[in-house]
Amino acid sequence: MKYRPINKNKDFIRAYNRGKCYVHPQVVLYVSKNRLKATRVGLTATKKVGGAVQRNRARRVMREALYQNLSQNVGGYDIILVARAQTPALKSTQLAKTVGKLLKKAGIPTKEPAP
Repeated sequence: MKYRPINKNKDFIRAYNRGKCYVHPQVVLYVSKNRLKATRVGLTATKKVGGAVQRNRARRVMREALYQNLSQNVGGYDIILVARAQTPALKSTQLAKTVGKLLKKAGIPTKEPAP
């Protein structure tokens, strides 16, 4: 399922200031409630992560990890994932476990693991 992207800088700033932060050495998760019925997702990779190739890979891996974990019936959240230096070197399955733990810690419903 495709989620709505967060494109505007003011929406990122609102999530950073009002949202709750969950830090892990692989990725940082910001979660804040919004007044919309849709979940919005933002992915960020700064130049500290590496060059353009590493930043694009980090965003691609974070997007896949988030989509593996985020349930379809989630509504009303702004979710921002910020890449760390380790993120481009990880596989999406490795990062998916971390993102799943952070989402559960944040109280967001996740997909049930397949048996």
